Amino acid sequence: MAVAHDEAAAWSEEAARRVWGGAVPLQVHLHDADVTALPPPPPFLTLGPRIGYLPLLIPVIKAHFSNALPPGVDTVWFEYKGLPLKWYVPIGVLFDLLCADPERPWNLIVHFRGYPSEVLSPCEGEDSVKWSYMNSLKEATFIITGNSKSVMNLSQADQVALWESVMKGNLDGYKNVSTRLKLGTFEEDGLVRAASTECQRQQSSDEPESPGSGKPCRVPVRLYVRGVQEELEDIEDAMPVSDWENVSYINRPFEIRKVEGRSYTTLEHALQTLLPEFFRSEPQHAEELGSAAGDLDTTSSQEAEPAGASLREADIAKKAKVKLVRVQGIELGMDIPFLWVANNLKNPEYYLHICVYVGTRKQ
Repeated sequence: MAVAHDEAAAWSEEAARRVWGGAVPLQVHLHDADVTALPPPPPFLTLGPRIGYLPLLIPVIKAHFSNALPPGVDTVWFEYKGLPLKWYVPIGVLFDLLCADPERPWNLIVHFRGYPSEVLSPCEGEDSVKWSYMNSLKEATFIITGNSKSVMNLSQADQVALWESVMKGNLDGYKNVSTRLKLGTFEEDGLVRAASTECQRQQSSDEPESPGSGKPCRVPVRLYVRGVQEELEDIEDAMPVSDWENVSYINRPFEIRKVEGRSYTTLEHALQTLLPEFFRSEPQHAEELGSAAGDLDTTSSQEAEPAGASLREADIAKKAKVKLVRVQGIELGMDIPFLWVANNLKNPEYYLHICVYVGTRKQ
């Protein structure tokens, strides 16, 4: 038993290092309207950390293009095939979502003028990204433990160290600080331990509850659902996303409960619960979709779902089915244990980001 536990720990350690070491090769081109020198500068080649964010690459990208930039105040943003890229979404998630056929290097265009404020929320560089990360961490901690005190109680020095470890991809530094959050691993036996931990929880109610401490285990999940043509034989031939209105961005935590006769919770079962509109034979009414995942639904601090999101999902559900699921660049089988995915493929803010491609029929 101890040997099996050690092997599992070793596998988890290796998975974490691969997630933190993962990168997307980028080829960044300066937009033609921003070029003020001839000949135009060559594109900039770099590696974008999967768990990182595009604004954190601006200093090195600007240095490369500095001799060709127009005078004035920079308002930097990125686009892919005409689509402005949301700066608070991790680079790896953007790549998995927007590149049906993984493009290497990933060709992006950088703009230093003309920020599309009607599409993108304001970004003031690293400070905005740090705020977004810390806010997501607080949200995830609240979902897991029922409060965010462990994040709020971090010293200023620890907050700085935590953020710098994420920026630099320093897993060891991250682990040194993140242990103070007392979040632990996601487990499926939370309900089993309820009785033995009840007295302890009553005595120290201010302490955050770790997964498996008595309450049903809740996993923070962010879903990115895009449609592709149902008749496609190869997902790689999907039309590019032309508008963010064509992507459903959903925060919908998953609650894990033990079920008699089921050895473990599969990814398919989790997605059936998280996205019932794409798995049920009869589509739900819009008012039912809003409560499909119980009272656990939450809204992102960066971007709330539009009022018509449930109606759109209900409409899509009538003519859609899941064709592909990607997490950390991996196309996952539906029978993989969901807990393994959550524990080993989550991002540093404790959210599990899942990209889902659904095939839809033409209207």
